[in-house]
Amino acid sequence: MPDRDLRLDAIDRTLLLALDDDPRATVLLLAQKTGLARGTVQSRLERYRANGMLRLASTRIPPALLGRGLAASVAAELDQHLLDEAIAGVRRIPEVLECFAPAGMTDLLCRVVARDPEDLYRVSEEIRLCPGILRTSTSMFLREVIPYRIDALLRADA
Repeated sequence: MPDRDLRLDAIDRTLLLALDDDPRATVLLLAQKTGLARGTVQSRLERYRANGMLRLASTRIPPALLGRGLAASVAAELDQHLLDEAIAGVRRIPEVLECFAPAGMTDLLCRVVARDPEDLYRVSEEIRLCPGILRTSTSMFLREVIPYRIDALLRADA
């Protein structure tokens, strides 16, 4: 989990945008592309890794390539005394890509993927059967209109 007090400066933004363009770029290539010293690039990359700032490369793989082209959100209502058990149970379900604890009536909101509607039903049921989960509500996504992105934020605050 990234350090919440960590702030990105203009150098970080430039470097992260270049890294976003080519995640496998070498330190030398990143230095050339950004005009930064190799030592600066190397130390910043080490800081990013140490602070957990870079997502895993596997997050770039579209779930459809793994046979999971259907996406949905599953909202769950919990027995608040069993929050940790519910989260542990949801974490064990591979089709749960991410899970949030939002404000409001929903206790957990999971983004999930599935093979087809029948598989989505199975995934939703696996979530519902986790310890501490009282009920769920599933909403299927018809299409992705804006994919996950961070580059717009990096450019916006520059």
